[in-house]
Amino acid sequence: MAKYSFEVKMKVVQDYLNKKGGYRFLGNQYNLHQSIVQKWVNSYLQFGPDGLLRSRKNKVHSVQEKLNAIELYLTNEMSTREVANS
Repeated sequence: MAKYSFEVKMKVVQDYLNKKGGYRFLGNQYNLHQSIVQKWVNSYLQFGPDGLLRSRKNKVHSVQEKLNAIELYLTNEMSTREVANS
């Protein structure tokens, strides 16, 4: 079972997007660490509501996909977060 429901994650993200507080304030309000709030907001902004759903699959990446990801990072085309989300 997921530690936090989709509904809780959406409420926190919507509060942030509606400017009801920053990461720290909302973290304190919902008894979360501010990095969790930031992670949820970033996932939502990147992938929409699907970004808040729990992934139940372990992805298997080919050697070529891994090399492409390393190259993107080393050439400064993408940050580590962008590479991980792609």
